[in-house]
Amino acid sequence: MLFVTIFLIYNYRRRHLAMDKNIEEFLQAQNNFLPIRYSYSNIKKITKNFKHKLGEGGYGSVYKGMLRSGNEVAIKILKQSKAHGQDFISEVATIGRIHHVNIVQLIGFCFEGLKQALVYDFMSNGSLDKHIFSEEGDKFLDYKKIYEITLGVARGIEYLHRGCDMQILHFDIKPHNVLLDKNFTPKISDFGLAKLYPTDYSIVSLTAARGTLGYMAPELFYKNIGGVSYKVDVYSFGMLLMEMASRRKNINVNAEHSSQIYFPMWVYDHVNEGTSFEMEEVVEEEREVIKKMIIVTFWCIQLNPDHRPPMNKVLEMLEGDIGKLQMPPKPLSYPSDVSVNNDKSEMELETLSTLPSASVISVSFPSRDSNVV
Repeated sequence: MLFVTIFLIYNYRRRHLAMDKNIEEFLQAQNNFLPIRYSYSNIKKITKNFKHKLGEGGYGSVYKGMLRSGNEVAIKILKQSKAHGQDFISEVATIGRIHHVNIVQLIGFCFEGLKQALVYDFMSNGSLDKHIFSEEGDKFLDYKKIYEITLGVARGIEYLHRGCDMQILHFDIKPHNVLLDKNFTPKISDFGLAKLYPTDYSIVSLTAARGTLGYMAPELFYKNIGGVSYKVDVYSFGMLLMEMASRRKNINVNAEHSSQIYFPMWVYDHVNEGTSFEMEEVVEEEREVIKKMIIVTFWCIQLNPDHRPPMNKVLEMLEGDIGKLQMPPKPLSYPSDVSVNNDKSEMELETLSTLPSASVISVSFPSRDSNVV
């Protein structure tokens, strides 16, 4: 037993030493692009020994801090389970060199073995999900502001896909990863799952699906739908766009009928038939904006990635005249309306598609924010 314990400790340390070496080599190679490097003792001072916790997730914890300049920052402390370095490298490699009004700004980082931290500009209005899914948020965000946030997120994604020297695929676009500054300017954040590819790559390779269930494009699961490309972010944006337009989650586990469980398809039927659907009281101008956002959603979440528009076209549709927009084909089909059991802890949605290998796909949604890597 003593020998086995020593062997396991040796292997553990050797693995982490190798990863530490790889990260240090990466940091040295990227030195011209990187932001400020802080010591862990500096991180503790900036956060006043981690006094003010802003939140926590699978990646680790986020704390509020203040630099000597007086600027407020948010510091993400990566969990040891994530300290194998891939999340750290992904974030530093991507946003470490990006400067765009709709991308969160990475100010600095800390790397001291297992102690890894990322220092960002502080976003005083938190994440988008807190404003579109809560009653408290409704009084702050009218539909004009929601529409402006929509355009900002779209511009940020379009910049990632076409505005950099490398094509950056985010793979985890969702309301939780859109942060809002004091003016409610949206900033795309959390690049832990992001991947960089040459700009001429139309199809990219992945060893495993990545993202958050409910926002992940179907081709990440089913290879015969089409290849993985920047269209996965277009799909995720479409799912986010529907939630912004409706101020509710796309998956409704408390629905009385199966046709209402997956909200986008329920909305599609009403919009396509020209009938009204349940929504809070809005003026006619706002209703037009909402309808535009919903129509663009359906273009973004088409089953076949080739049928989804690139983000520059998405922007054109959002900024253009709604009279010129046409409803696309129904993205997915669902079984005929049946009663469902509201007590289910898990739900299955059967998706009827044109996949060659199967006529029915069963998709399980165990958790709204379950990340798959």
